Amino acid sequence: MEQLGPYALITRLDPPDSRVPHRRFIARSADGERTVLLSAPLPGADPARFAAEADAARRLFGPWVLPVAELAPPGASGEAWYASPYLPALPLPVALTVHGGPLPEHSVRAIGAALAETLATAHTQGTTHAGLSPAAVLLAADGPRLTCFGAVRAAAPEGEARTGRTGLEPGSLAPEQASGGLPRPPGDIYALGTVLAYAATGHTVPESTELPASLRPLISACLTRDPANRPTAAGVLTALAPPTPHGTVLTTAGPMLTPGWLPGRIVAAIARQSASVLAAELRTA
Repeated sequence: MEQLGPYALITRLDPPDSRVPHRRFIARSADGERTVLLSAPLPGADPARFAAEADAARRLFGPWVLPVAELAPPGASGEAWYASPYLPALPLPVALTVHGGPLPEHSVRAIGAALAETLATAHTQGTTHAGLSPAAVLLAADGPRLTCFGAVRAAAPEGEARTGRTGLEPGSLAPEQASGGLPRPPGDIYALGTVLAYAATGHTVPESTELPASLRPLISACLTRDPANRPTAAGVLTALAPPTPHGTVLTTAGPMLTPGWLPGRIVAAIARQSASVLAAELRTA
């Protein structure tokens, strides 16, 4: 069984033709006691930059984040990597394939609310994700998880050197970043719009008429080319989540993620993944 750092690789999380910022595997520790989601840089990527940005990803937290739990030791031989706790989940593109098409509107709203809640917290702390895309979103039975933390960084100040992004699905990068601009919160909102569009239509930048009528104004606002005209993450959350009964209660995606928030085929595929990983663990124990 192939090894990466101290972990034995069980299977790849993403199909071979997926466009993700880095490679992702389900893996288990040598003692057999831990199963993790293991991420490593793409071939040809800078491992030092990957490691630095993965370390910076520890700024992100919240119920809808799959956190960075372990990093490859500095100066260790072999590839860079980071590990997150494993939970049975499917990348959003895989979930649409399993479902046989776009997700129902209530699922799209729940995904968007959870991601907006996470981004709102990050932006308040001065952090941008800068790599949000459909593949960065995992769907678990109890809600989505934001991943692909090799892209996380502090919101870039004026005058900082510009850096490019690779590995994202076409259309997921905001126009100002695609032309060499700096990673800032409005870019995350554009990317969130592409995720919502993808979940609702199967395309990251669909025609406006393809979008559900009730979601069309919000998604179109996220995808506007002028960053100044995009809503904030908190605004997106308010637009998607049901109103709270009391004004003093913070808006959250939690009430939208009750049983039934995901279509049955996707829930069944998540259960099959869990069973196959358990079987692989037993075989290699």
